[in-house]
Amino acid sequence: MIRETADAMVSSGLSALGYQYINIDDCWAEANRDAKGNLVPKAATFPSGMKALADYVHSKGLKLGIYSDAGDRTCSKTMPGSLGHEVQDARTFASWKSHKHKGRLN
Repeated sequence: MIRETADAMVSSGLSALGYQYINIDDCWAEANRDAKGNLVPKAATFPSGMKALADYVHSKGLKLGIYSDAGDRTCSKTMPGSLGHEVQDARTFASWKSHKHKGRLN
């Protein structure tokens, strides 16, 4: 759905009008971090991973934004928050070339 949204933003002319961000909100990650403590995108939703998705969005001249939470869980209570992993998560988002971070403070 994110790739289709990027395509639609370009084909509809929205990107030419200055709309540039595709923002992914809550519930994009698996319920638990991996063994190294990293956030893991849901495999069923993002089968090629977040970096490949960001690369696609960037190839359209757009930017990707990502959501996280400052607490131990996100608003949905289904995804790990960044509490205790702030630097690690920031590095993860940077490695995906995310241009925008939407964070929620508890």
